Amino acid sequence: MSAQPHHTLPPVRLHSDAELAREALGAPLFARAVRLARWAGPGTRVGVGGELDAAQLPEAAAALGLEPADEDAAVYASQAWRVAVDTGLVDVTEPDEDADDADDAEGAEGAAEGSAHGTAAPGEDLALVTGGAPGEVLDLWLAALETVLADAAVPDLDELVDALDTGGEVDFGRLDWNPQREADFLDGVLANLYLLTVAEGGAGESAVPLPVLAASMVVPDGMGEPTDEVLEQVSDAMMRLDDQFRQLEPIGLVEFRPVDEDLMAEASDEDLAAGPSGASAGDDEDVSRYGMVRLTPLGLYGIRARMREAGVEAPAIGELSGKGADALLEAVSRFPESAAQAEIEQWLAGRELPAAVAELLAAARGDDEGAPLRRLRCQQALATAGPDAEPAVRAVLDDAELGGLARVWLAERGVGDVPAPDAEMVFWLTVDTIAAQLAADGETEELPLLIASLTAHHSGFFEQAWRVEHPATAYVLEAMGRLHPDRKAAKEARKAAFKARSRQG
Repeated sequence: MSAQPHHTLPPVRLHSDAELAREALGAPLFARAVRLARWAGPGTRVGVGGELDAAQLPEAAAALGLEPADEDAAVYASQAWRVAVDTGLVDVTEPDEDADDADDAEGAEGAAEGSAHGTAAPGEDLALVTGGAPGEVLDLWLAALETVLADAAVPDLDELVDALDTGGEVDFGRLDWNPQREADFLDGVLANLYLLTVAEGGAGESAVPLPVLAASMVVPDGMGEPTDEVLEQVSDAMMRLDDQFRQLEPIGLVEFRPVDEDLMAEASDEDLAAGPSGASAGDDEDVSRYGMVRLTPLGLYGIRARMREAGVEAPAIGELSGKGADALLEAVSRFPESAAQAEIEQWLAGRELPAAVAELLAAARGDDEGAPLRRLRCQQALATAGPDAEPAVRAVLDDAELGGLARVWLAERGVGDVPAPDAEMVFWLTVDTIAAQLAADGETEELPLLIASLTAHHSGFFEQAWRVEHPATAYVLEAMGRLHPDRKAAKEARKAAFKARSRQG
């Protein structure tokens, strides 16, 4: 799989390996491959590439319970056989390439019998289906997925036949098909679908409209109204994806509702690309008519596995449970807030609370650029902690970096006997809090209100703030100068920022 941009993707919440393995075994194409692997025996004949002999396809289809009258039965059997071979569920012995010469030497009798065939038998990996660990079953399914993805990136048979030259070879120039380009396109589509699924405020468990997915691959970033040429490209991409997702659904990767065939006959390229807001779409048009796709839990697992193999950092909720608090806070500092909360809760669940809180507080210390956000995530973790955390929190009351955080936690729980913070700690905590919010979410609409609230309780705030011994003091004051809703206060913040910069040299 082609590597995507190197930034960390949002973490995904995966089902357990046991649940995913059950889904894999229930995927129609994988289940058919298993049945054919059990059916294979001494009488099974295969060709040079390990493909099932055409004369045996009806028998294979019958073994799958498919009706002889079903015109797609042979296609289903052939595809399932290919998956069984590629995953190691079936072992094949290909025919001897010299067998044709031997057949020719045998004359008419050899010609009547035809060329020699290879043989097939159940492979060793077939035993893993019932006796293997969930992870071993999933490895088999991932191998099957690779086969299906490779098939999905190939043009349909009619296009291939049209592109055959007189020598029986495919003219790729005439076909306008580049195998690596097509594979990269499909990888990009699946990566975008994964991101749309796991992103904060993204699709989540909801399906993604096909026009949205196609546009994510075609429409340039920053383009306003798409041109007719771009809309045509989006429409073409939709049709490619419609065909590809039909092929990917049987392996359990996606749930897919294809584009309505009546709609395709009615709509222009521009209407299809625009989706239900297009010119031919009625006010009550169902967006699902334009195609809808959703990654299954198994699909999320599969795409994440492929991206990780390609070197993309794709975290999953819960994988930090066995690591220390320093690794936890460092990682969740890059997570969306809801994902960070879920990861923190899993981390705390497996630990004794007093020791875990002490470890979190120790990991939250520091004067590096990421320290304010670590402290914010630490505070987020402590918000779920009960009374057992109090001794560890009280132990840092005199800590210059953690004392303010500790006082806030104790005060929120109505704990008595909490010493009031001095002015220096109050100013330091204010700077630290705003620095953390800027690091977490940037300059959001809510931040000016927070800034106004934090500064309103301290007369002459900016006269003191520039002296605060915090690495982010000047940076925070500059942000206050841009964002403070009161113009006079904003001007004071800018003056204070200048003093802080001068003081830092």
